Amino acid sequence: MRFHHTGIAAGDLEALTAYVQALFPVHTISQTVFDQKQNAYLRMLTLEDGSRIELISGPVVEKLVKKRQFLYHTCYETDHLKEAMESFEKKGAMVISEPKEAILFGMRRVAFLMTELGLIELLETEASKA
Repeated sequence: MRFHHTGIAAGDLEALTAYVQALFPVHTISQTVFDQKQNAYLRMLTLEDGSRIELISGPVVEKLVKKRQFLYHTCYETDHLKEAMESFEKKGAMVISEPKEAILFGMRRVAFLMTELGLIELLETEASKA
């Protein structure tokens, strides 16, 4: 597994994008997409150093935003999604969202697990999708 991005809960995608741009040198900003399967508006910011920040807005994060808890998840990319999920489960993680295609990632599958480190998103690699 490899670190892929940090997911941040956003009340206002435009305002949070501007805030990130004021703090960090942003290289690219993806289009905003609505993912019905996740019931969320999503946007990926890639910084000049290659690190990524995913902004998430909508019902899935409303409670977090109201509590001013903005760190939503940490994402790791994996060649073997099912095996990675099983490994986390053996260590006490609970699957809270089974694998589903994610529009922001070109329909690669993602799964979410609750762990002692917080919410973890697992993203299948392009190679494993084929």
